[in-house]
Amino acid sequence: MRKLWEEFKAFALKGDLVTVAVALVLALALVALVGSLVEHIVMPIVGIIFGEPTFDQHLLRINGSEILYGSFITALVTFLMVALALFFFLVKPYQAYQARKARGQVEEAPEPDPEDVVLLREIRDALRASSR
Repeated sequence: MRKLWEEFKAFALKGDLVTVAVALVLALALVALVGSLVEHIVMPIVGIIFGEPTFDQHLLRINGSEILYGSFITALVTFLMVALALFFFLVKPYQAYQARKARGQVEEAPEPDPEDVVLLREIRDALRASSR
C-alpha cells in the first residue's frame, strides 16, 4: 500500500500535472469571466437588436412537452464567446510566442552554473586576488 501511495504522490506532484491543474483553474476563471461578459454586455446588446436580452423565453410546445431551444441558443452564444476569448487571448499569443521562439527572437534563460563550478570560480578569483 505504501508503494502505491508513493507512486501516486510522484504522479500527482509531477510538473505536468501541476501545470494542467493551474490551467484548469485559469480556464474555469476565464469561463466565469466570459460568461459574465456574455450575460451582462453581449446579451443586452442582442436585446437592443432583437428586442429581448436573452432567448430563454423561446420554446416550442408539442403535446405538453416544452423544447427550450431559446436556452440552447443562449448557451451557444456563451460557448462561442468563450471559444473566441480563448482563441484570441491564449491561442494567438502562444502561437506568436512559438513563432518568435522558432526565429530565435526569444532568449531562453541560461541555466545557472552548478554549485561546484561557482565555488571553483570563487577559489580561483580569491587566489588571483591574493597573488597580486
